[in-house]
Amino acid sequence: MTNIILETKNLTKSYPLHGVEIQALRGVNLCVESSEFIAIVGPSGCGKSTLLSIAGGLMRPSSGQILVNGQDFTQLTEQESARLRREHIGFIFQSFNLMADLTAAENVEFPMVLANMPESERRSWVQELLKRVGLSDKADHLPDELSGGQKQRVAIARALANRPDIILADEPTGNLDSATAAEIMELLIGLNRKDSVTLVMVTHSPDDAARAHRSIPLRDGQIEN
Repeated sequence: MTNIILETKNLTKSYPLHGVEIQALRGVNLCVESSEFIAIVGPSGCGKSTLLSIAGGLMRPSSGQILVNGQDFTQLTEQESARLRREHIGFIFQSFNLMADLTAAENVEFPMVLANMPESERRSWVQELLKRVGLSDKADHLPDELSGGQKQRVAIARALANRPDIILADEPTGNLDSATAAEIMELLIGLNRKDSVTLVMVTHSPDDAARAHRSIPLRDGQIEN
């Protein structure tokens, strides 16, 4: 019996733009199994990032369902949705989304604070996560003192802070040079293979997509068969 960790059912999303109704998603059905690594691919504007945002509960769909570990985001209050995200989902963004006035260690620690993790446990886990992504010596550095690759490593450590079941990564190598991008992909693949972290990645890169267990092609808001 398969263990479905993420499922979307007939997902749609539309919004008005300059007086025209834009259909960003058109009946998307997707199942992701625990420990799977999938890549969502397609041209710009096809709905990839919208799908990822809705799957993570950051955006509400126009219709359909999003189930994470069997819980339907569309049936939850904002507070319940926030708790589900905090406990089960980690996010990695193309633009890193680090807090500029917090050090690398503090950025990683922040989700733990929100989850009310005891301070002694937080400090040791932050150290472990920074070690895991190769940044033990950068704990006290602010984001502006880090390279793009280092910022993304901090973002990955932050995504792992509350030991999520699934990581949603939106173009995680999009702002990086090819050598750094390859290093980040190796780090993500290692998390999937060694730690069984489920990974859903949006990417424009055919090379990155080829590393996934399977690719999901999206075009005009629909999954291509």
